[in-house]
Amino acid sequence: MSETDTSGAARAAEFERWANVFTAHKAFSHPSELHGVLCGRLAAGSRIEEPEWLNMVCEHMGLPENAADDSEDLAPFMNKAYDQTLSHLKSTDMSFHPLLPDDDYAIEQRLEALVAWVRGFLEGMALSAGEALGQAPDEIRELIEDMVAISQLADDEEASDESEQQLLEITEYIRLGALAVFTEFNAPERPASPSPTLH
Repeated sequence: MSETDTSGAARAAEFERWANVFTAHKAFSHPSELHGVLCGRLAAGSRIEEPEWLNMVCEHMGLPENAADDSEDLAPFMNKAYDQTLSHLKSTDMSFHPLLPDDDYAIEQRLEALVAWVRGFLEGMALSAGEALGQAPDEIRELIEDMVAISQLADDEEASDESEQQLLEITEYIRLGALAVFTEFNAPERPASPSPTLH
């Protein structure tokens, strides 16, 4: 399975890897929320140096500040996760997806994860963009308002074909919304070897 594989199976496996790290370290928070915070900060234009990122990780997981130094797996896993997340957000094939459990999980658990991710994304955006969000285009401000509403959804949804479809639609809306925010706050990268200008 390649690192850039974004099939359903690959995304499910990625969520399980995050969940296993959180379980191993007895974290009290949700892996989707931390991924959301990271995506929100990156989408709003920030880039985070490794020490600050690992401090964020420890803080969100409820771990001591030195936990990343004391653990053999935490820093390598989270540094790779950072690089992969930024790569997916930058990708022109729109391969980015929020870190969420697959449909083997009950709909309540999937809705809980989506709400946690959105809350994290909003937090990360606010940390990075701050007042600039107020000057964002109307569609971005509307998107943020929608995300705030989604972040307040209750996770007592009864399983049904209709609720499954609604969850899929909300998840896709959030996915595309995160990419829209990234496009708004991140200038396109210049090609490594610019083609000569024709006169």
